[in-house]
Amino acid sequence: MTIFYDNSFQINDKFPIVTMGFFDGIHIGHQEVIKNLIQNAKECGGTSVLITFFPHPRIVLFPEQSDLKLISTQEEKFQILEILGIDYVIEIPFTKEFSKLSAAEFVKQYLVDKIKTKKFIIGYDHRFGNNQEGNSHNLADLGKLYNFEVEEIPAKNISEIAVSSTKVRKALEIGNIKLANCYLGYNYSIKGTVIEGNRLGRTIGYPTANLSINNKYKLIPGNGVYAVLVEWNKKIYKGMLNIGTRPTLNLTGISIEVNIFDFDADIYNEVISISLIDRIRDEQKFNGLEELKLQLSQDQRKAIDILS
Repeated sequence: MTIFYDNSFQINDKFPIVTMGFFDGIHIGHQEVIKNLIQNAKECGGTSVLITFFPHPRIVLFPEQSDLKLISTQEEKFQILEILGIDYVIEIPFTKEFSKLSAAEFVKQYLVDKIKTKKFIIGYDHRFGNNQEGNSHNLADLGKLYNFEVEEIPAKNISEIAVSSTKVRKALEIGNIKLANCYLGYNYSIKGTVIEGNRLGRTIGYPTANLSINNKYKLIPGNGVYAVLVEWNKKIYKGMLNIGTRPTLNLTGISIEVNIFDFDADIYNEVISISLIDRIRDEQKFNGLEELKLQLSQDQRKAIDILS
């Protein structure tokens, strides 16, 4: 997979098949569009081209809003796209100037002049251009003008509910990790650097690795205890993760800490990746460390059952 990170790109392949979007999370709806794109490219002997943007348009257009959280980092997004089999990814720098391009200007400058698009595939609700004026209807007209085909992919449904990045975010925010994973088609993960904690877990037999998330826009699931898989040094370990304020300890601020089963390595300042499999329970306040220790024992047994 070849990635272009600026506007200096030029696609010279004979038959580029193109799709476009921010693709946050690359959920199963996105995957439907991407699989269709790749299949189209294979059938005509062409190449698959995916256009995305960075940073997220809301960060540029509404900088006063500080609540934006994303399902995937660009690194995570590109890893999934490579697994899916995309040939080219074009990451267009999103600026205020770029946002003022009309749909027709974007099509001419990017799809026609830079890529020489033969077919443009879009999701059922896709809009683009200044004031989101571009849609499947005027795209069809532009396609006729510039000699490229337009195909719209209908909504993919789970239990009659259309999948969207917004619905994935809402599931994650309330800690419904099984639903989020169902929407995504893979296990949601967070990556961060292991930092010094208060080491209290060691005193009750449940040492934890405290995590500092490396991307400030990464969405952290709702508070609670989760069964997880931890990747470090190219190995996978089972564990249980707590996200929350640790009310039993009367501490402040949100912490993310994972107890890795059957593990005794020093991983301070190391980067680990945590895949969330299922939620065990809400975060609770206990009457002292002994009651907390008893609950952690129960949590561990339940996590092992889930991960088995």
